[in-house]
Amino acid sequence: MIIDGKHRRSRAVLLAAALVILVTGCGKKSGLEHAYSYDDRAVRFTAEEGDGRAPGFAAGLAVPKEGDDSPGEGEAALSAGAAGVLSLDGGTALYQQALTERMNPASTTKVMTAIVALKYGNLSDLVTVPEEAVITESGSSMAGVVPGDQMSLEDLLYGLMIPSGNDAANAIAVHVGGSIEGFVSMMNQEAARLGATGTHFVNANGLTDPDHYTTAYDLYLMFHEALTYDTFRTIIGAHDHTAVYTGSDGSQKTASWTVGNYYMNGKAETPEGLAVFGGKTGTTKAAGYCLIMGTRTEDGREYASVIMGADSRAHLYEDMTNIISKIDK
Repeated sequence: MIIDGKHRRSRAVLLAAALVILVTGCGKKSGLEHAYSYDDRAVRFTAEEGDGRAPGFAAGLAVPKEGDDSPGEGEAALSAGAAGVLSLDGGTALYQQALTERMNPASTTKVMTAIVALKYGNLSDLVTVPEEAVITESGSSMAGVVPGDQMSLEDLLYGLMIPSGNDAANAIAVHVGGSIEGFVSMMNQEAARLGATGTHFVNANGLTDPDHYTTAYDLYLMFHEALTYDTFRTIIGAHDHTAVYTGSDGSQKTASWTVGNYYMNGKAETPEGLAVFGGKTGTTKAAGYCLIMGTRTEDGREYASVIMGADSRAHLYEDMTNIISKIDK
């Protein structure tokens, strides 16, 4: 296109005027010339170490290493399908086996159920147990509540984590999420926020479904998040709990639950120099025997350890003892 001299002069005048407006704000002092000051804003993006960098998304999270670990000399292979030992303070996995393989989580699902309940619910809420708490699947673990019972959300969380109540899970889900489906949507949103990309939930209790899965590493991410809630630490550290609540007939009732983790109830010996401070078991025919657990060294270092898909309860604890024994004491 040919531009004549008149158009060139007009274009030059317009460009000059635009430049004046941009710089001077039509002759008025706008303050924009000093609107950005790195010195004033750098503090907002500076890590505690003062190196001028913002903390990364994965700050404080341990990450998988390249390749799975093989049994050491004289060690038997694990019966589990997946396993891991990861520091709760970051670094690289201390031990790993199929950390990112999708697995059926069984009741370890309830770690995420607890996260959503703690994040969006109120512990003092009086929850009326809904019809959705009725579960007829054979062998389903239950807290023992029935529709019409009234129990605090805090007590329901104990019923969720200690006896692994599927009825408690559904009561929590309906109360916090408005429905099972609404709560499950919240669970999946929270998983995505945590970077648990190998996870998808379809229920709040962990009962078997082909579209309900997670990975050992994603379970670590969830456990790491859950431990930021003091109430979660208190609940998983309890050896037993008694809830006093109102029955559907208006009478006062009590429910007493005892922890099933063998390290905490004395049925399995914790390796010397370590203390188990809580965890969550999970067992179904499809998932096998699962356990996500927190362990602390004598000098206060904390680790999460995961076993998924062990072929028996005995092998679950043998495998767990094997992998946590690798923690430097």
